[in-house]
Amino acid sequence: MIKKKSRAEVREKKHLKIRNRFSGTAERPRLSVFRSNKHMYAQIIDDTIGHTLVSASTLEKGVQSELKYTDNIEAAKYLGSVIGKRAVEKGIKEVVFDRGGFIYHGKIEALADAAREAGLQF
Repeated sequence: MIKKKSRAEVREKKHLKIRNRFSGTAERPRLSVFRSNKHMYAQIIDDTIGHTLVSASTLEKGVQSELKYTDNIEAAKYLGSVIGKRAVEKGIKEVVFDRGGFIYHGKIEALADAAREAGLQF
């Protein structure tokens, strides 16, 4: 009998493969993205010391008040612009993009494009 793995298991395995290829440094931290069924989260991490430098999510009151829905492409675009602006304010210009095992399409692509437009380079 064939047992098919769940999408969550497949995504976690992809994420581990991606994380083995790169990590964030002080000069070029990692922009990590996670999306659930209701919300999206983005954080910029320096893996050498294990600290989150900048974070944003659709759970924040300031972000959530600007959005009608927190789980669509428009929310991803807005979150990308928020994380990009916060990073530029902290002096972060270049990052490594960690899509978290998700396919680079739809919400993930919208977040990445909006972060690029806000001033991040990756």
